[in-house]
Amino acid sequence: MAKDRSAVHAEVRPIAQFLPRLPFRRWNIPLLQRLMRLQPRVKPPAGVLVENVWTSRAEGGAPPVRLRIYQPAERSAPTPALVWMHGGGYFIGRPEQNDPHLFYLVQQLGIVILSVDYRLAPAHPFPAPLEDGYTALTWAHSRAGLLRIDPQRLAVGGESAGGGLAAVLAQLAHDRGEVQPVFQLLIYPMLDDRTVLRKDINRAERLLWSPENNRLGWELYLNQPVSSAPLPPYAAAARRADLSGLPPAWIGVGTLDLFYEEDLAYAQRLKDSGVACETAVVPGTFHGFDQFGARFQVVRDFREAQVSALRRHLLRR
Repeated sequence: MAKDRSAVHAEVRPIAQFLPRLPFRRWNIPLLQRLMRLQPRVKPPAGVLVENVWTSRAEGGAPPVRLRIYQPAERSAPTPALVWMHGGGYFIGRPEQNDPHLFYLVQQLGIVILSVDYRLAPAHPFPAPLEDGYTALTWAHSRAGLLRIDPQRLAVGGESAGGGLAAVLAQLAHDRGEVQPVFQLLIYPMLDDRTVLRKDINRAERLLWSPENNRLGWELYLNQPVSSAPLPPYAAAARRADLSGLPPAWIGVGTLDLFYEEDLAYAQRLKDSGVACETAVVPGTFHGFDQFGARFQVVRDFREAQVSALRRHLLRR
């Protein structure tokens, strides 16, 4: 790893010196998935309740999908809800990894969040994770009364691969017409498999999530080598030709993130299609920089931008 970190934001530069190389390989994915399940739990703060529920998948005989539900301990009226997809390159991760951030969103906004424990590649490639997200969205909508949520104020969101899934989930919901999310919150989303094919990427600057990891994630998820050939609908958000009619979006990404260019390109295409899209570009930050704690002002600002966007689209009506 190159030692020059002058391009990295000053606050997180000390962390950048010690960022690990993450040697994701097909053979060690089962081990990584098991290690993530062994991570210690974070206790919910006062005023936030967390429970796990299971709901049937559309496919007959498939095991139920787990939804991790976060909600305020006290609320007097139906509240907006956010269906959330965790990150992990489409092949690792689980809802619990986002506990601290989702606790924070519940505290700040008083909304309900349903985080989806979707199936993972390589055992479950596209479209299984996407269909799990759609199951969660329709389940939340159909049980709005039981959950005490407003079915007209449902949003989708996620980070990294989860952000990519949330973007495609918005597309799928638009086309199926059963549930219409009113907003999409996309945190450095993994949107375009064709980034794998780029030859102009400065690997030394793209920290934490590497081009090699990106190739592995897409190939496992798509269950085929990445190429410029057409993909099935909904396989990658950026491959969709017509973005008109989608819900308003917020996209946040750092300038040193591998997904920086693809995220801004998608944001511009949304705007060109008449979809309101706000971008939050954070100079000198890398993929997942906000996972290193709110002790940094740059992280606090990034999280507050998400809260502000959710407040504008879900609460001010």
